[in-house]
Amino acid sequence: MTTTVSGRSRTSDMVIVDADVHVSDTPGALAPYCDMPWRMSLEELGQGPGRYLDIPAFAPSLKLDPPIPGTPAPRSVRSAAEMRDGLSALGIDIGILFPDNLLLFAPIPNIEYATALSHAYNRWLMEEWLLREPDLYGALLACPQNPQDSAAEIERYAKEDKIVAVYLPTAGVNPLWGDRRYDPILAAAEAADLPVLLHSVTLVSPAFPCQLDQFENHYARQMLSHSFAMMANLVSIMHTGVPARYPKLRIAFTEAGLAWVPYMMWRLDKYYNEYRRLVPFLEKRPSEYMKERMWFATQPIEEPDNASDLVETIAHLGGPERVLFASDWPHHDFDHPRAITKLPMSAEAKRKIMGENALELFGIPAPAGKSV
Repeated sequence: MTTTVSGRSRTSDMVIVDADVHVSDTPGALAPYCDMPWRMSLEELGQGPGRYLDIPAFAPSLKLDPPIPGTPAPRSVRSAAEMRDGLSALGIDIGILFPDNLLLFAPIPNIEYATALSHAYNRWLMEEWLLREPDLYGALLACPQNPQDSAAEIERYAKEDKIVAVYLPTAGVNPLWGDRRYDPILAAAEAADLPVLLHSVTLVSPAFPCQLDQFENHYARQMLSHSFAMMANLVSIMHTGVPARYPKLRIAFTEAGLAWVPYMMWRLDKYYNEYRRLVPFLEKRPSEYMKERMWFATQPIEEPDNASDLVETIAHLGGPERVLFASDWPHHDFDHPRAITKLPMSAEAKRKIMGENALELFGIPAPAGKSV
């Protein structure tokens, strides 16, 4: 059992699962796994200068800010062994891998190219990362540009033990994920018993809610982009009845923190009570669906002056059972596990957040030497 020392929980006997870890998915790395003719495109892109989240036709981004001397340099992890070493140094037992550059995948307009790129990423993720370290697991990249193909891709990987979720790119996705054109993806994920994970990144694009061009610096855009994307997609998912139409589908929201969740629960319920005739397929209040089959990752964790306020926020969104620990490693603004373990919560609640919820959600065993 985890013990408590000076109000903090020791993690030596606690299973820690990181629900948001990023790999270095460069064009050159993915090229050998990409079908022709698009392999040549990735090889061409791979010869260009190294750029972070700003690669034309691969990680399309409108960079608006001037360089600021002293800004933390981007950090990337380029191999499974390096990832394992980095996570171990933080005391993290298991990592759930997301892309880095392909966080900006959704705005790519060429359907054939996007499809080939998604296949290449999934092959590369499996061969270069998941099969090389026992405690690394991955989220399969879904291609919103081609839902039918994504459904087939999910079916193709459904029995792979190292694929434990489906990643839904959220930055710049148009339409949002509740649109019925994505039903093949959601149906396939439900049939495969794989949770879907929404993940965003700061982006300026004409797609709602990423019209952030009116803000004159990254401080403002970063403040809004992740949480706005999650709020908009949550409403999209709810207003088309996704939780009712897919009663076994599990949904998680990553890299938007937690404080927005109770607000959205209360607001969704308020307008459900007022306009429920417009959503007759919802058999329960939105908050009930959220507390039954939705999870919310901690990073970037809010830091109120009184840490008890964050604990109360967690209680409002359904309790520690609804929360997953995430670090966002290896990004410079990652959250250390102690961001959670120092909170004034019970040891049982911390064990759930730090690992037990994720083990259950992703259907993965506890690492050797640790039990739940």
